[in-house]
Amino acid sequence: MVKRILVAVLMSMSILYLTAYAEQMTFTGPDGVKYTGEFKNGMPNGPGTAVRPDGGTYVGDFKDGKPNGKGTTTSPNGVKYTGEFKDGRPNGQGTAMLPDGIKYTGEFKDGKPNGPGTMLYPDGGKYTGEFKDGKPNGKGTSASADGGSYTGEFKDGKPDGQGTATGPNGKQQTGRFEGGKYVGH
Repeated sequence: MVKRILVAVLMSMSILYLTAYAEQMTFTGPDGVKYTGEFKNGMPNGPGTAVRPDGGTYVGDFKDGKPNGKGTTTSPNGVKYTGEFKDGRPNGQGTAMLPDGIKYTGEFKDGKPNGPGTMLYPDGGKYTGEFKDGKPNGKGTSASADGGSYTGEFKDGKPDGQGTATGPNGKQQTGRFEGGKYVGH
């Protein structure tokens, strides 16, 4: 009997502690952002939903008032990102869908594709390789819907450096490329 009472007291103390530490609340900030979710230490912390006045949303994990962890954000112009966040920005693995049909899956840093990833285009084209600041940079392979491809080095989204281009007819050019154009061996 004493054990049961002690366990009940300890459990109720834990519940009181959790209630005081994490609350489910709805709050509208001075910037018009409406947040519904867990608050800890007076800030959004834990799972929650934020809706901006422009209609953009974020659903996911918060830490110290910012998206941190896993979540999904949708902007009013139709851009959707699902993946990892750090300090309010996409950082880590994620997938972005653009309103024009472009889909990127891979590594993000500071809100942009940075590192290894794959970009799919609505016309059937595809790029797989390294990205820097949202553009193909480094080694990668691009393939067009007509059957042409390029494997090699990229700079600012274009073939630049050593690589091999293969036309839809199977004809190949291997050598140096600059700004997307073949310049020779």
